[in-house]
Amino acid sequence: MPRRPTRTVPTALLTGPQSEGAWPAWLAAQLKAAGRDVRQLRIDAGEPKPDDLTDLVQDWPQDGFDVVAHGWGCLLWLRHVAAGAPGPRPARVALVAPPSATEAPDGLAAFYPVPLDIDAVRRAADGTVLVGSDNDPACPAGVALDYGAPLKMATSVLPGAGGLTAADGFAEWSAVLDWCGRDNLAFRV
Repeated sequence: MPRRPTRTVPTALLTGPQSEGAWPAWLAAQLKAAGRDVRQLRIDAGEPKPDDLTDLVQDWPQDGFDVVAHGWGCLLWLRHVAAGAPGPRPARVALVAPPSATEAPDGLAAFYPVPLDIDAVRRAADGTVLVGSDNDPACPAGVALDYGAPLKMATSVLPGAGGLTAADGFAEWSAVLDWCGRDNLAFRV
């Protein structure tokens, strides 16, 4: 059987400090080595700036790129779509290990309350996937309860994967690379 061509669209990575040494840097290197345009925006404590994301992708084609957000990056994405920020619309979005939707981590009070606007999330991309674990200390209620249920979104749950950080064994993560290389939305854990 012939091999399907690999997806080659640009990818925006939205990360926070919890991503240091974890799979987002590895993913960026893998995608760049494959000739993909990759841009990364690191989210630090302080005021959420949805315009930072708009600036990052403003020259990319409408429905012609992917967004992969990890941890705090998920909060920026949700703020971006709830604010109706301008800019091109991505084809697909992966929200990975978002922190609690109800309890603000230190320094992130400005991101709360987390806007869980079903319609805004659905309008913001052709499709969005939600991935997390069943024991993430930053999301004690669980990603399915905090985000999946309010957003009416199926959730891929990785048992015992913590916050999907380097400390949890996710310095490299082939499943996210596989998702970036396929055209369909499903996330295979």
